[in-house]
Amino acid sequence: MINVEHALGLDASHLCEAQDGHRLEVNTFSAFSAMQRSAAKDNIYINIASGYRDFARQKLIWDNKWRGLRPLYSKTGEPLDATTLTSEQKLHAILTWSALPGASRHHWGTDLDVYDKYAMARAGQTLQLIPQEYSEGGPCSALNKWLVTHAADFDFYMPYQNFTGGVSVEPWHLSYRPVAENMLSLLTLPALQALLDKQDIQGKAEVLNRLPMIYHRYILNKGISDREHQEVK
Repeated sequence: MINVEHALGLDASHLCEAQDGHRLEVNTFSAFSAMQRSAAKDNIYINIASGYRDFARQKLIWDNKWRGLRPLYSKTGEPLDATTLTSEQKLHAILTWSALPGASRHHWGTDLDVYDKYAMARAGQTLQLIPQEYSEGGPCSALNKWLVTHAADFDFYMPYQNFTGGVSVEPWHLSYRPVAENMLSLLTLPALQALLDKQDIQGKAEVLNRLPMIYHRYILNKGISDREHQEVK
């Protein structure tokens, strides 16, 4: 049975070995394998780029971005100079593309990033996980179209299909709804607050000061209202 430590990325006991060294939650992997076989019949090949990621790994990503050791991007994908950003601006820049440690859907084992490695090879491209790879004319365009049509048949959906002012569009990100919804119900604001209070993450004061906003806008991905959107333009 899943518990809050699974949801926070602290316990990996619910996982199984999937493919290419990636791990997934057991039921998620079963459903993914069935979807993968179905897609192959249509000459669409679904490969895992990223599966489970624990708290420690997500913390490393977060800390390096906060320190400026990994690049930051605007919501439209342009590089940002981290040295010119306020702490609040840096917070939003990171959260648009990367989850807060303890709040990543990749902690759950139900979420994975996918691509078509054969299509990428034919195109002579290295995977970057950018929207252009999945849009019309991109090497993973056919994969994206197949997933939009068929993913729900296997209980998968795209939690970041549309941008509403929260997390950027991620056409490569799939979530196994039956288990992911249970995980999200366990990832409460008090549970996350209690975890982060005990952790030494970069930007901790800024994060804790704005945690209710982060939870609503980015973790639940409710984004911002039309009025707020006009104000931040």
